[in-house]
Amino acid sequence: MVELRSLDPESTALSLMLAVIASSNTPLLLLDGDLRVIAASTSFCRAFQLEPASVPKSQFSGLGRGEWNVPQLMSLLEGTASGAAEVHAYDFDLKREGQAPRLLVMNAHKLDYVDKEQIRLLLAVADVTEARASEKLKDNLLREKAILLQEVQHRVANSLQIIASILMQSARKVQSDETRGHLHDAHSRLMSIAAVQKHLAASRLGEVEIRTYLVQLCKSLGASMIFDPKALSIEVIVDESTTNADVSVSLGLVVTELVINALKHAFPGHRAGAIVVRYSSQGPNWTLSVGDNGVGMPAEPYSGKPGLGTNIVEALAKRLEAEVEISDAHPGTLVSIVHVEPAPDGAGQST
Repeated sequence: MVELRSLDPESTALSLMLAVIASSNTPLLLLDGDLRVIAASTSFCRAFQLEPASVPKSQFSGLGRGEWNVPQLMSLLEGTASGAAEVHAYDFDLKREGQAPRLLVMNAHKLDYVDKEQIRLLLAVADVTEARASEKLKDNLLREKAILLQEVQHRVANSLQIIASILMQSARKVQSDETRGHLHDAHSRLMSIAAVQKHLAASRLGEVEIRTYLVQLCKSLGASMIFDPKALSIEVIVDESTTNADVSVSLGLVVTELVINALKHAFPGHRAGAIVVRYSSQGPNWTLSVGDNGVGMPAEPYSGKPGLGTNIVEALAKRLEAEVEISDAHPGTLVSIVHVEPAPDGAGQST
């Protein structure tokens, strides 16, 4: 049974209120208009190491060794008693001699009491010391993680630049046109990955804006592979779609392979033309396409093994749970990667 420590109750309603306060698990104080303690919960006395018998009838400012007697807090409580203020989520550092400071959050409200002549304040106290310390630790860990990630991204960018430079130097030295072509392809793929890495590193949000991302990617591809921008161009047409980082990486690699393929095969003999990259989405369904107005598909399909680029696109499409569709664009070729979310079981079936 909880022992009730208070002044003599003046009514049944007051007695019930005192009993509720005394038994509360939340540290509570009931104060009068002069900020004298009428009742205290057992949890308040236990939390702040106060002798329960000494709390009722004491001035709030005199509790303990006077550690609660802080001018700003006293002014707020006096303003609450007069109806001119209200203590709401007030942070208070409780400093006691020989003990570590405690961070408290305090709320005080003037009660709508039956006897309008008597002022009653209900003060609730929450100790958030450990919770705030945990939040601070978490923030520090996140800050350290961000710094480490930034350093890793910087080193990755430098490494990509070094590798790209080595590939171009090697391409200049080799005698074989075929080998030189493979090295140029590897350089272009590497530069696209560098563009992906740079964009994702700059993005601080969980969602990536696809339009900006693909525009930057295609600019990088064009700068490294198109010798005459006036004759050959890459256009990007994308809606307001966003996606997560993992999906955006796969989309970027698909675009890289398809654009490289178009640049290599659609415009032989420095033929002029254009490549158009499109992306649109409707809910979970989306379509990515790369089309050109070049020489188009061969009259007789090539019967040999698919090239590296084709294998990469098919693997990425599978990862994205999408289908690859190739069609004649009259003129040119259109390659689409289509993702359609499966309908829920039973959807569209008649009953």
